[in-house]
Amino acid sequence: MSSSERYTALKGMKDIMPPEIHIWQMVERAARDVFASYGLMEIRPPIAEATSLFTRSIGENTDIVEKEMYTFTDKGGRSISLRPEGTASVVRCYVEHHLHTLPAPQKYFYSGPMFRYERPQSGRQRQFYQIGAEAFGSAGPAIDAEIISMLMRFLQKIGLEGLSFQINSIGCRNCRPAYKEALLAFFSGSLDGLCPDCSRRYLQNPLRILDCKVPRCRELRKGAPKITDYLCKDCGEHFDGLLKLLEVLGVSHTVEPDMVRGLDYYTKTIFEVTSNSLGSQNAVAAGGRYDALVKEFGGPDTPAIGFAVGMERIIELLKTAGAPVPVPDVFFAYIGMQAFRESLIIADRLRSAGFWVELAEASSSLKVQMRRADRHSAKYVLILGDDELSSGSIKWKRLADSAQGEIPIPDIEVFLRERL
Repeated sequence: MSSSERYTALKGMKDIMPPEIHIWQMVERAARDVFASYGLMEIRPPIAEATSLFTRSIGENTDIVEKEMYTFTDKGGRSISLRPEGTASVVRCYVEHHLHTLPAPQKYFYSGPMFRYERPQSGRQRQFYQIGAEAFGSAGPAIDAEIISMLMRFLQKIGLEGLSFQINSIGCRNCRPAYKEALLAFFSGSLDGLCPDCSRRYLQNPLRILDCKVPRCRELRKGAPKITDYLCKDCGEHFDGLLKLLEVLGVSHTVEPDMVRGLDYYTKTIFEVTSNSLGSQNAVAAGGRYDALVKEFGGPDTPAIGFAVGMERIIELLKTAGAPVPVPDVFFAYIGMQAFRESLIIADRLRSAGFWVELAEASSSLKVQMRRADRHSAKYVLILGDDELSSGSIKWKRLADSAQGEIPIPDIEVFLRERL
């Protein structure tokens, strides 16, 4: 290998650096704050799992399993996959560690990278990041409404606007077979027009045809039967109860009877949050109930609901909206070595108090230092020289409006705390 060879990040995997990383951190802090107020605890599953964990939960006939997973055989001959989504890992953890023995509902959140081999595009990467939440042990619509309301509160806290909450029910194993038969009958005369994937889905899982993005399939499904017309009594009452609770909580939403989810484990409630600022790939967050998954993984019969938020798309929206980027609270400029040493002492004290402080290089002229302070967009510049040291004071300048003045050195912390 040549010593001059240059390395670049793999396609679909990007470096996240300042100043953008500050927006990521703001979103993550907001999620932690909001989720904590609802009693969610953090969980950190590994990013690699047995491949069968995902094929069993997501579904062997889904695009994720068929086309998109990063799967490899390890040295022990086991098939391993990088996680393409978070719910399956959280459910595995819930079952493995017997979390069902704790008081219900058990509520968790996670954040971190997921992996899918698909064409990189706006707001979508092959290594992408999600923040997710899962709640176990509550069967009624109240927990659905709580989780959806929490999601809305989180998105509001980070300042996103122009979002649409779409709700639907896809029934359960009792009522879905009749709906599948209705779909088979509806599409039976259009098989030649379906894309190759949907032609295969027709027999394997016709609900997946409703999730296809191919234009001709979207056209052919117009007028298809609606799942809400086939709900059993229990699913119908659950869905009606959820809609009433969302009204009580003030969660603006629309019922989208054509909406399905791309993962096989969903039952009853499903929901999606979209933005009109992201083009065709407009989903910001999505989730739903998966009441049978815990039992399928060897645990007790446990109802559950959750969602995942796509970080890249949220960041894209926040950057477009002009999300603020953190800047230094204070930039120290000084003249002379004695002033430099005193500035180090004062800066150390201010940093201990929680202020972001930057210092100029000791060899720079005052003009160069002020130029650097401006480039940093610092909120305040503190200027210290021989005259200031003699009088025990320090000059300050606010860059936003060029206001300036002078204060005693012992009063700096109070001065800044009152203004920042």
